[in-house]
Amino acid sequence: MINTIEAAQSPNRQGADPLTLPEAMAYYKVPGVGVAVIHDFAIAWAKSWGVADVETGAPATNDTLYQAASISKPVAAMASLKAVAEKKFGLDQDINTILTSWQLPGAPFGNGLAVTPRMLLSHTAGTGDGFGFPGYAPEEARPGVVQILDGEAPSNRGPVRLVRPALSAFHYSGGGSMIQQLALADTLKKPFVEIVREWVLAPIGMRNSTFEQPLPAERAAQTARAHDGQGKSMGARWHVYPEQAAAGLWTTPTDLAKFMLEVQRTLAGKSSAVLSRTMMQEMVTPVGVGPYAIGFSMSQKGQGWYFEHGGGNWGFRCRASAHRAKGYGAVVMTNGENGEPLVQEIIDRIARAYAWDTRDKPPLR
Repeated sequence: MINTIEAAQSPNRQGADPLTLPEAMAYYKVPGVGVAVIHDFAIAWAKSWGVADVETGAPATNDTLYQAASISKPVAAMASLKAVAEKKFGLDQDINTILTSWQLPGAPFGNGLAVTPRMLLSHTAGTGDGFGFPGYAPEEARPGVVQILDGEAPSNRGPVRLVRPALSAFHYSGGGSMIQQLALADTLKKPFVEIVREWVLAPIGMRNSTFEQPLPAERAAQTARAHDGQGKSMGARWHVYPEQAAAGLWTTPTDLAKFMLEVQRTLAGKSSAVLSRTMMQEMVTPVGVGPYAIGFSMSQKGQGWYFEHGGGNWGFRCRASAHRAKGYGAVVMTNGENGEPLVQEIIDRIARAYAWDTRDKPPLR
């Protein structure tokens, strides 16, 4: 199957000739890409192409670390669901009764519903930030979580505040993820990095993954460099993201595939390494407003339902997508700002090669 994915396929470029995968990388100016494919509730294969760093020429390998960007959110969300399972707080509990080091101002908004972890993790809490986090150059001062939430120096973004009643509308919010990160750390009285490592990464076997920001020096040689839309170095090797739950995960396609596989296997009654089947259902059941469940976006493609998340940090683009019931999926990670169309093309090739039901006709209406 790897040769099929790598060989010439019908591309996403209208009117263009088919390209091999290395040719597509050159076309989109993406230096390196890593892919992991899930099939029949197992990782079928993983492979890397290109270079991790155009300055050194180091090849991309299956052990190369990429920034997962916003795919950090569902991984962090699983830790919050573990806390719910451990009865540390409730999924529908007022967040201001969970937080101890900070309080969400103006809550509830307009005498509406109380903001809860369920809302924060599904982008329905009413927070209005809507901005992405650009990260910080390695030599820059970095804010703490409370400074991030209040938009205080040295934060490079504005405050996270409510602008509408909870559960009245869907509005993507990295700030909401940061409120929940603080609630988790306040409750367990431990650093967020330790919580997720002990509760999620270690039980799943994600040994090449960490939320440490900045990344420890001993891991730096394992990382991909960030590259611009022309596939060129942007100066700093990568940016640092103190917004850990929203954008701070370093990982490999294989490790991220293990995470997606754990969701699938738990839903199928084949695992309980982190959560019970009942609790894992929360990660794939939309809350009722917008497309999100707890952490994941849910989408119908053909006759299949998929849980997925994309990510885009400074110089990195990636996506993880997996079927809700059938035990297949894929993770694609790149080290280029123009990686998104390449990611889509690779996932399309995988879907064709493995006959995913994304290609089935929608159900009759």
